[in-house]
Amino acid sequence: MPFTRLLAIGVAGATATATATATAIGLILALGQGEAKPVSPSPRPAVSVSLPAQEQVTARDTFTGRLEAVDTVEIRPRVSGYIERVAFRDGDTVHKGDLLFFIDGRPYQAAVIQAEGHLEQARSQLVPANQELARAKALITTQVISNSTLEQRQQAQQAAAAAVTIATGVLTNARLNLEFTEVHAPIDGRISRRLVSEGNLVAGGDANATLLTTVVSLDPIDVYFDIDEESYLRYQRLAKEGRRVSATGLGSEVQITLPGEGSPSYTGILDFDDNRLDQSTGTLRARARIANPDRSLKPGQFARVSLVADTPHLALLVPDSALGSDATQQVLYVVGADDRVAAHPVVPGRLFGKLREITQGLEPSDRVIVSGIQRAQPGAAVTIQTQSSNL
Repeated sequence: MPFTRLLAIGVAGATATATATATAIGLILALGQGEAKPVSPSPRPAVSVSLPAQEQVTARDTFTGRLEAVDTVEIRPRVSGYIERVAFRDGDTVHKGDLLFFIDGRPYQAAVIQAEGHLEQARSQLVPANQELARAKALITTQVISNSTLEQRQQAQQAAAAAVTIATGVLTNARLNLEFTEVHAPIDGRISRRLVSEGNLVAGGDANATLLTTVVSLDPIDVYFDIDEESYLRYQRLAKEGRRVSATGLGSEVQITLPGEGSPSYTGILDFDDNRLDQSTGTLRARARIANPDRSLKPGQFARVSLVADTPHLALLVPDSALGSDATQQVLYVVGADDRVAAHPVVPGRLFGKLREITQGLEPSDRVIVSGIQRAQPGAAVTIQTQSSNL
């Protein structure tokens, strides 16, 4: 077949194929347009709303404190000697006057006997001195003796009397030293372990005396805590406004919560605040006293001290989880009368359990979204799934 004829047949075939393809595409488009259906609108997101709770609340501030004994005594001997007996068990509860240590008292008993002898000797010398002075006073009236003799006898009598006084003082000191060989508990409380065992020599009588043990009182017990300067200034303003008894609230009740506890387990009375703020920390040291009849609280424990920060007042409360943020401010998402979401900038206050006080930006009639917040967009319409009158 000639080449020209073959080329014509190829061109004709290609044209026919293109025409068929275009016809098929047009048919498909026509069928598709004929079957198109309108798109249904997306369903409104479901949310749960609630009105704010209105409750009488009392604002409290919480500070970290440490328990300390009201009285702490280091037991040191007043005299030196060998420990002859230890009269307590480590960790015992002791009472004032209980015997704790007994120091070998034989040297001090000997000193007492010697001092008694010196006193008797001095008294024996005072008797004739008194007699000689009385005789001299009688003879001087008749001028049998001279004035110088009278003066000598007066001096002798005074010296004898002074010797008696000195001997009496020495005897008293010797008896005290003998008494000090028994070391007694100075307060009621709990004693620590013995730091010196029987048979050891201890030094006493001065600031370097041997430390034998310690005793701390347990009932009542104190908790010391530091109030920051900002809180202290706020308390001062409230006191000036008559909403607080004093800047620190001396005499008021505080609540004590121990580590691991979710609620206060003890109460105390605020009975002390320092006369100046600590310059290094900018805090004011305060103290509350706690009754501890079961002795369960121990010095050195940590505790959270909660004290009233303001007078009781009516507050609007919402779940803390309902708060959101919008740029630099915190907001609540509120559903309006048209069931559309609006973001209300608010000023949150203190947390009471799981509820947050809202001090500004919220009305009692506002329907606050408490569930489904992630599906709520400002301006969007929503479906209210559940609604409660209050929290």
